[in-house]
Amino acid sequence: MTAPALPDKPKRKRPIGWIVAAAIVVVAIIIAVVAVAVRSGGDDSSAASSGNAPKTVTIGVSDKSLPYWDTYVKLAKSQLNVTVKLQNFSDYSLPNPALKDKQIDINQFQHIQYLANYNVTSDDDLQPIGATAVYPLPLYSTKVSDVADFSNGAKVAIPNDAINEARALLVLQAADLVTLKDGGNAFSTVSDITSHKVDVQTLDASQTANALQQGSVEGAIVNVNYATSAGLDTKDAIFQDDPKSASAAPYVNVFAVRDADKTNKTYLELAKLFQDDAVQKVFAKDYPDAVPSDESAATLQKELAAVEKDAKAATE
Repeated sequence: MTAPALPDKPKRKRPIGWIVAAAIVVVAIIIAVVAVAVRSGGDDSSAASSGNAPKTVTIGVSDKSLPYWDTYVKLAKSQLNVTVKLQNFSDYSLPNPALKDKQIDINQFQHIQYLANYNVTSDDDLQPIGATAVYPLPLYSTKVSDVADFSNGAKVAIPNDAINEARALLVLQAADLVTLKDGGNAFSTVSDITSHKVDVQTLDASQTANALQQGSVEGAIVNVNYATSAGLDTKDAIFQDDPKSASAAPYVNVFAVRDADKTNKTYLELAKLFQDDAVQKVFAKDYPDAVPSDESAATLQKELAAVEKDAKAATE
């Protein structure tokens, strides 16, 4: 007889607890690997906020092709161990929103007054952390060689845009050709003229040089770029604002950052690096008419607050 087949032994099931424990171990390993990667690889923004030099900092500029930036970038790498990436903007309305949205870390293209206008109108709080230079706003004349020689009622053209009109009026006031209400400010307009020796004519900034050369005015305030295009040498200007005067303070060009980054050690070092002799030497060749400025971050932020106060008052 054939012995009856013995029944198969039932398979022993693994406890559910074992599976759960294994899953926990796997998850723990993954978390540990990620943590190590974050500590070693580093998010540049996190490194920056902790005060450690980030591997890369992106600066928004409007003149990337100029040689002084090449010198600056090389020094940032050799002296600060920071790789600077330059992002060029051809439209002045773009660098501040890009900074706000963290597309860039710093920008350098604007002066205090422009920054104040942006902050007030955009409800933002970008802050200056370092100065670069003031670009003088010159007054030219084909009729006289000294501002004192203008005849009463002589026509003088100035730019009519909000930023340059106020500055031009401050230049004329410094030349004793007009007097402005309450001494004027970075948002003064021709309606703030309380007395005048000359008849102020407002024109598009691109037309003030043409008006002068065509003889329709006896004097004209011409922005440096339009003066160059018109063949006017700044050495021939009969007057320009004093870059060290209080009236020129709003026109200091600056490095700007988000408010949360205004004490960032690396960003402050990058702003200070602009003052290096090697950078200044090349910058002077790129912008021979610019007057270098080295105000501290605290001084610039104080000036910004004052100009923002004027900006708010001007919109009320």
